[in-house]
Amino acid sequence: MKIKFPGFFKKRLITFILISVGIFCLGCVLNFSGAFDYIEHKAYDARMNFTSRYTVPDDNICFVGVDQYSIDSLLQERGYGWPWPRSVYSEIVDFFHEAGAKCVAFDVFFTEPSVYKGSDDTVFAQSCAQFGKVVQVMFDSKSSSGQVFPIKPLRNSAAMIANITSLKDSDDIIRRARLSFSTKEGEYPSLGIAPVLLDFPPESVQAELGKIKKEVPSLKDGSVLLRYKGSIDRYPHYSAYDILRDWNLYKNGQESELVPADFEDAVIFFILYAPGLYDICSTPVSQVYPGAGVHMTLLDNYLNGEFLHKIPLWAQLLVCLVLSFASSFTVYGIGCTKFRGRNPLMIFLVTALVLLTIVFSTVSFAAGIYVPLACALFCIVFGFVACLFFSYTSEGKQRRFIKSAFSQYLSPAVVDRLINDPSKLELGGEKRHITIFFSDIQSFTSISEPLEPEKLTDLLNRYLTLMTDIILESGGTIDKYEGDAIIAFWNAPVDVNCHARVAVEAAMKCQKAIEEKAEEFSKIAGRPLLTRIGLNTGDAIVGNMGSRQRFDYTMLGDSVNLASRLEGFNKQFGTYLMCSETTVREASREGCPLYFRELARAVVVGKKEPVVVFEPVERAVFLQRKIFFESFDRALHLFYDADFVQAQKIFSELSVQDEASARYAAKCSEFINSAPGTDWHGEWKAAQK
Repeated sequence: MKIKFPGFFKKRLITFILISVGIFCLGCVLNFSGAFDYIEHKAYDARMNFTSRYTVPDDNICFVGVDQYSIDSLLQERGYGWPWPRSVYSEIVDFFHEAGAKCVAFDVFFTEPSVYKGSDDTVFAQSCAQFGKVVQVMFDSKSSSGQVFPIKPLRNSAAMIANITSLKDSDDIIRRARLSFSTKEGEYPSLGIAPVLLDFPPESVQAELGKIKKEVPSLKDGSVLLRYKGSIDRYPHYSAYDILRDWNLYKNGQESELVPADFEDAVIFFILYAPGLYDICSTPVSQVYPGAGVHMTLLDNYLNGEFLHKIPLWAQLLVCLVLSFASSFTVYGIGCTKFRGRNPLMIFLVTALVLLTIVFSTVSFAAGIYVPLACALFCIVFGFVACLFFSYTSEGKQRRFIKSAFSQYLSPAVVDRLINDPSKLELGGEKRHITIFFSDIQSFTSISEPLEPEKLTDLLNRYLTLMTDIILESGGTIDKYEGDAIIAFWNAPVDVNCHARVAVEAAMKCQKAIEEKAEEFSKIAGRPLLTRIGLNTGDAIVGNMGSRQRFDYTMLGDSVNLASRLEGFNKQFGTYLMCSETTVREASREGCPLYFRELARAVVVGKKEPVVVFEPVERAVFLQRKIFFESFDRALHLFYDADFVQAQKIFSELSVQDEASARYAAKCSEFINSAPGTDWHGEWKAAQK
């Protein structure tokens, strides 16, 4: 690879530097204006989803849920409908008091006295007071001015009151949390931090809360970026009914599955978990996420030091600037070389740069460092696009000239290859796996003889344009026209995914288009145009063939000859579209929506071994005439087995509606009168090319 240094080297270098700086500045403006917020949020959520599966939740944090099983079981055993008596919650507290749990945090609102009245609230409050480590919750009301607290007995008996107000981003997804909320009543810690503060005397709680705020990586607004551990069910969890059941068994000295000792020093979140009861939040890991999971994540992140650290602003800007220059100089550096295939290489390098940036940000995310991605990707992509645009507008005059000169004679794909790699003008070829197309108008000689030259030309131009448009739209390459014949192929010079299937579908579209234009063609030709098409898939040599003064981009090989023979073999059966077994096999493997009727074991001119040939059939037609095609296939295999009498009987019945069946019926009569030799195995030899 030889690097060239033209006279405009410095000017070009300065231009690319200015473009890089301009893209960087534009990216910063868009970023600070919030234009990238949606993309950034989605990129953040994708990384959170990906990395959450590799995290491990703290097994000292668990939750007890009021699920549907608990509601149904308590109704059946005790006759308690929903809501439950407060005495039920008292039993829950007593269980964990006996266990020596670190605390029980109720993510349940007790803002109204118990509907069971009496001493129901008092019993619950007494259990909370005796335990001394129960957290009750309050929240900021959106419908009224002020805050909503639990009823007085529960508020007074709680070791701490915590705030459960969520902190949502602009798209209503919870990615952050505050450690505390200031209200008219004072400052209340978030539910996720409250269990940590229970270890301190009430008079020092605020001071300890201040220390915690200094320890964690807070954002400008004082919030922290949560690191979710996936589904809330990854934390140890228990049904409320199971706790109640096993507590009664334990108190009565009976064996139970759950015993209080299992929960020593555990932080217990008591939550509503039945459908329709719990509050639904949207988080990066789920659009339907219990609100309690946010508080559990906050506590988990704090205890294990797993809050995400967002890189500072200056680092964000530096990353964007570096990536902008890297993307721009990809175009600049490769554009200054004579390296063949520069465009694919530039695209590859920029794609690699994008992927590396994504991988780096994901790995950093997994390590607990949040690198904003949207602005960085913008600087890469738009830096590349801007520089590429400048390069082509300022230096692509010669290329545009070549394209305008040769596009009249060569396919666009070939012209592009010539522009990118002039060495392709040299003679030679390459081995490619392609699908080959041959078509020919039936009885074109008799059609053309009575027509005036002008009408014949008009007819051919209309016909060839119709067929060519379909072939080119499907990604095919026109090899050449030979009078009314069209020769084309797929998967060269550029790759065509599922080329066998695409070719079959294109051939069907050609036949359908001709049928739709039948009236138009009949007015000129005096009769409808009927076109025979042959398709084959196989290896061939594709490239520039001819002399140094004149050459064509064409194909050579036995596969090409077979496709040509199959076009002509249609005459044997009165069919108009035939393809080889290879094409059918590859098209079917590639998910072709069509059906295929096996026609024959054909021995075409120039080949000794038979080739199984098929006729594509539209799905709707096949299903409509399923019985017919099944009968044809049965008769065909009787023919293969030399049972000509039975085969003729079926073919004769089918011949009324099918020309191929009529041809087989006649062939069976011939073999009944004069049996084929012992070396015959169901072949149908071509009578002509």
